[in-house]
Parts: sequence; structure tokens; C-alpha cells
Amino acid sequence: MSLGRVLVLAAHPCAESFSQALHRTVVETLRARGWEVDDCDLYAEGFDPVLSEAERRGYHTSPDNIAPVADYVARVRAADALVMVFPVWNFGYPAILKGFLDRVFLPDVSFKLVDGKVRPNLTHIKRLAAVTTYGGTRTRALLAGDPPRHCVKRAVWHVCRPFKMRYLALYDMNRASHAKRVAFLSKVTREMEAF
Repeated sequence: MSLGRVLVLAAHPCAESFSQALHRTVVETLRARGWEVDDCDLYAEGFDPVLSEAERRGYHTSPDNIAPVADYVARVRAADALVMVFPVWNFGYPAILKGFLDRVFLPDVSFKLVDGKVRPNLTHIKRLAAVTTYGGTRTRALLAGDPPRHCVKRAVWHVCRPFKMRYLALYDMNRASHAKRVAFLSKVTREMEAF
């Protein structure tokens, strides 16, 4: 029996990267636990992150705003859970992931505007997780405001309102030993088993 459908958004261009090892661990563990996994590797799928002029002008015109990314919108709408796997670059999301959120998390998809206020519209997503790595230390991330953590735990969380939220981060990746990376992979496995 399936636990539900989980959309895994992965954002790293290099198959040999540690981020892609995390991505594979997430997908394999969730499948083994009984989830139906929609594995969306944004680079492998050739997702275009650029919001065009026409898309921006029609951003608030629903349902026409959905047409350029209709397949991705359908995948988000079909999900019971969302797991984002990405590296932190320059204290932010990779551009391809930021572009996905800009182009797919649209009005009447991820949120509704009611009297000028954002109301959540992905409340069918009951579980949310981010699995990420930072080149620098946690202190450096905190000094920069740690935007990715806040974007996931505030902005993405707000439009979903999941009952379960996990933010799994390996800091200081530039100096992480093999043992530290293996320990983090094990942590991610445990978290996905309990997801």
C-alpha cells in the first residue's frame, strides 16, 4: 500500500556530486518505505528557469498563467509531500530551483491572493523536507541570514502548511570529511524512513 505521492525536486547538474548522492538516497529510501516517488531532477529534465516577459505580464491571469508550465503544475498538484534536494550556492537556491518556484508556484497554484494577502493553496502537501549542503559553516550562514533555510521554513511552508517539516543541512561542506558525509547520508536515510 502506497503512503502517498511525493514530489522530489533535485537541483544539481553533476551526477557525481554529493548533492546527487543525497538525491539518490532520498528517492531510494522513500520508494523502499512505500511512497510513490515523482523524481523531478530539474537539470536532467532540462527545466527552463527563466520567467519570460510574457509570463511575468500574465502572472496573475489564472488559468492562462499555468499554460507554459502545465505539466509541472500538475505534478505539484498531485503531490501529498514535497522534498527539495539542493546545494546552497551564494547563500541561496541554485538558479534552476529558484526559477522553478518563480514559474510554477503561481497564483491559484501555490497561493491565492485574498484582499491582497497570500493564502496557502498547496495544503494537500502534508509533509515538507529540504535536504541541502552549505560550503561554509553554520556561523557564516547565520551571518548572511541563512536565506534558503528561511525560504523553505517560512515561504514554502506557508503555502503548504504541512504537519511535518524537516530541514536537513550539512554545513561546512568544503571541509567535510568522508566520515562526516557518510554520517549525513545516514541521517537523511533515517529521516526519509520516518517521513
